[in-house]
Amino acid sequence: MNGLFPRERAQVAPGAVHVPGWLSVDEQRELVVACREWARGPVPIRHTRLPNGGVMSVRTVCVGWHWQPYRYTRTADDVNGAPVAEFPEWLAELGRRAVADAYGGAGPWRAAEYAPDTALVNFYDGDAKMGMHQDKDERSEAPVVSLSIGDSCVFRFGSTEGRGRPYTDVELASGDLFVFGGPSRFAYHGVPKVLPGTGDPATGMPGGRLNITLRETGLG
Repeated sequence: MNGLFPRERAQVAPGAVHVPGWLSVDEQRELVVACREWARGPVPIRHTRLPNGGVMSVRTVCVGWHWQPYRYTRTADDVNGAPVAEFPEWLAELGRRAVADAYGGAGPWRAAEYAPDTALVNFYDGDAKMGMHQDKDERSEAPVVSLSIGDSCVFRFGSTEGRGRPYTDVELASGDLFVFGGPSRFAYHGVPKVLPGTGDPATGMPGGRLNITLRETGLG
């Protein structure tokens, strides 16, 4: 695929690794089917409302734990009060494989310890964006595993110091893996732009971008 940025595997920052084309088309299609099922409920996909009254442009559904700004709960008290869908073991196994592949020789011991218990599934239409933010509502400092399906996006990865420069823009295409942990676990990151029409309909995504992030909450 010819894109805006190189498609080679890269360490974007210490502990932050981009692995292009990590998911096969079949794996992507299976994840799309699962995400569609989660989006139907028991807690349906929705635009998250922020404490300041703003509404996020992405639509989100959660698995394992329900995220609402800025905490995790077992029930979606800000939506319909229902318990969220259970976090499946096959998704945890996928997360462990992602950590092992991203970190190479250091992967096996990290992967063995990796126990994600929540997934945030975000759907971006062509106009959706995600401002620079930290994933810091978890009590665990285990890596975040990010999987992309559908349209490509510009993924902006910064530092732990603040939302501004320096940062690196990376094109995340369908099937790409991005893992960030260690010194980069609390780096600011965001999505300033989605690139409509760049996805492969064979994945089951006729349009838009699906992003699945696996995390350890540390909540037990």
